[in-house]
Amino acid sequence: MAEGSSGHHPGGNRRPHRTGHHQLHNLSFQPMIEESFPLFTADEEVASERELLKSVEDGPYMQEVKYIIIHCSATRENRDFTVEDLLRCHRQRKFRTIGYHFYIRRSGIITQHRKLKEVGAHCRPWNRCSIGICYEGGLDAEGHPADTRTQEQCEQLLLLLMKLRKLFPDAKIRGHRNMPGSIPKACPCFDVESEYRFLEK
Repeated sequence: MAEGSSGHHPGGNRRPHRTGHHQLHNLSFQPMIEESFPLFTADEEVASERELLKSVEDGPYMQEVKYIIIHCSATRENRDFTVEDLLRCHRQRKFRTIGYHFYIRRSGIITQHRKLKEVGAHCRPWNRCSIGICYEGGLDAEGHPADTRTQEQCEQLLLLLMKLRKLFPDAKIRGHRNMPGSIPKACPCFDVESEYRFLEK
């Protein structure tokens, strides 16, 4: 949850219909803002992307990506929390746009909201060196913190992390609650370090 967020999502009861391709080479994104970066998947395109990212200019861009931080929207598993809902929530908190770089719906659809090296608004004081990923959910039907990820979300989150690690091989994968200095919270409601430790080897 971006330092401020609310909750929903279906984990085991309801499995949304899978849309599109879910293989690594077909992983696709739906850019939601004009300047968002596509995340290329072919090897040569990833190499080109890495070269492009070396030439960032001073301003609202990170000079280094040290962390990939996973969040939940802190919304209940039996309610939808759309991109529009997320945008409204973040604008109410005076953000220019959605604070995360990526948002993963229960269906597995991923939307991108900031360029890869654009400074986000999701985990103070680490925004200037981290990419933020949020999955829809994180609370059970009664509103208690829970790992409510669907199979589709788990699959697409893993594929996204694999691609980001190719671009930023030194970046550590962490959950919001694991970041020192951030407000104590349950987000993202599962043990990120244990689940994705193998990607850092």
